[in-house]
Amino acid sequence: MNPNDSSAAAQTAPAPSQPMSGPALADACATLRTQIAGAFIGQDEVLDQLLIALLAGGHVLIEGVPGLGKTLLVRALARAMSGSFARVQFTPDLMPSDVCGHAFYDPKSESFKLRRGPIFAHLLLADEINRAPAKTQSALLEAMQERQVTLEGQSMSLPAPFMAIATQNPIEQEGTYPLPEAQLDRFLLKVKIGYPTQADELQMVDQVSRGVSGDFDLERVQAVADTAQVQAMQLGTAQVRVDAAVLDYAVRVARASREWPGIAMGAGPRGSLALIRAARAQAVLSGRDFVTPDDLRAIAKPALRHRISLTPDMQIEGRRTDEVLDALLHKVEAPRQ
Repeated sequence: MNPNDSSAAAQTAPAPSQPMSGPALADACATLRTQIAGAFIGQDEVLDQLLIALLAGGHVLIEGVPGLGKTLLVRALARAMSGSFARVQFTPDLMPSDVCGHAFYDPKSESFKLRRGPIFAHLLLADEINRAPAKTQSALLEAMQERQVTLEGQSMSLPAPFMAIATQNPIEQEGTYPLPEAQLDRFLLKVKIGYPTQADELQMVDQVSRGVSGDFDLERVQAVADTAQVQAMQLGTAQVRVDAAVLDYAVRVARASREWPGIAMGAGPRGSLALIRAARAQAVLSGRDFVTPDDLRAIAKPALRHRISLTPDMQIEGRRTDEVLDALLHKVEAPRQ
């Protein structure tokens, strides 16, 4: 079989020659952020956390009610970085082949060919991922971990950089399938998006009401990077210096979650790695080439909230995961800066 790209298939960008670092890396991040913020109004923390995941080469699970601009955010990012974008609406009848692709018979060549699915894009938006059954959810596991998809016994690399952004509604649980722990652990960050402030919502409504189409105009978002530059930014982020004391702090935070009262299951070693990867990207956004304990604390809740589960008693009391993590971070001693 010969792989046959569909019209939505993305081209793999050439690998960058060298990492981007120093002021060039900080300026590139700031420029990318400015362009996205032109379309995605407000929610600065959400935007920063999405950029952190991109710089760290990780995936994101976004939790929030419908209509808060999650699709707009991802589309704006794809446009700013000159990357391909695909959106899949997860439903109970969605099959793995609808995401990854499938084999089909071509009468002209009298042979079977492979048609690549929407997963072959730089940015994949898995909308309402918890509405699809476990079999379809698990179709993303290989892509998220190995950056490849196996179709009919053939391993096919995904475009680089590849990033999966999944969304789920925290309120409506009827007809949903909770993500298994193994898949949750593959997301670098779990981002919570709430309602915008009154000022941001007013600006948003005013901006849309003056438009012709009655929707957000992504034409204002300029392509300020390409996929090779994004890879160079990721390589530069991976080289940000981390002191041994900060490494020790990340491990102590993750290990404390395994013994903390009220936590039934704590973060595994992948949690420690996520803290360091995300803290490096946080440092880059702050314009530094080294990680501080504050960088780690700033990103700890998005990096850990989906890796721990509370005891039944804590759930009955209405305690939230973020509250428990706040108490944990307050108790675990941070190294002096």
